[in-house]
Amino acid sequence: MGKGKLAKFADMASNPLVVECPYWMLRSEGFSLRGFWNDRFFKRSAPLVLELGCGRGEYTVGLARRFPEKNFIGIDIKGARMWHGAQQALAEGLTNVAFLRTHIEFIDEMFAPDEVAELWLTFSDPQMKKPRKRLTSTYFMERYRRFLTDGGFINLKTDSQFMATYTRLMAQHNQLPIVEQTDDLYHSYLAAEADELVEIQTYYERMWLDRGLSIKYLRFKLPHEGVLTEPDVEIPIDEYRSYDHEVTTTVKTRK
Repeated sequence: MGKGKLAKFADMASNPLVVECPYWMLRSEGFSLRGFWNDRFFKRSAPLVLELGCGRGEYTVGLARRFPEKNFIGIDIKGARMWHGAQQALAEGLTNVAFLRTHIEFIDEMFAPDEVAELWLTFSDPQMKKPRKRLTSTYFMERYRRFLTDGGFINLKTDSQFMATYTRLMAQHNQLPIVEQTDDLYHSYLAAEADELVEIQTYYERMWLDRGLSIKYLRFKLPHEGVLTEPDVEIPIDEYRSYDHEVTTTVKTRK
């Protein structure tokens, strides 16, 4: 491990805005902030908003700046990336932002029923080969239900047409109310009406825009009632796998 990463991990350990809960601690002691984020961490009552897979934390910090009446938590397992947002938030003296370093698979063990009002998924890996790992799969939706308020909002921003299509079909198939949707955010009416959608840009979003890709956006509600099932539809795969890496498979569609 390089000295740069070691220094960042040391910064993360001493940053009061960062919470870490390794697997061994979760299993042996549980998570003490579960159900008490507002009382014990933020020390105020406010709607709690999560960004899952926050990467460098640009969106978490940007939202915290724009909406001081809400509390925000950026969640990721990669501390060296999250360090950027945590350091920025600390330098700016933001009191309505936190960063949680953990695996998203354990997310329902970090928050209590009805504790969270809203989720943001910003440029998540579309996981075209692994449906269960998609952050908008029914596998994760069932977990979100365990802590999201009834009818709480989920926001998806993505460069991936596959991810956008899959999520839209999943929502429609399960009759989840879609509030907003566009396949070209920067050329839609939303660009003028909701500046947090276009003025806050992540590291990866800037890459995709420079590459000429359109940004897709979907906002829908997740009610507690109803059985969730996967849509049985073939979806054209994206022409790329990740930045500067083209798809090598000859497969054209996936469920």
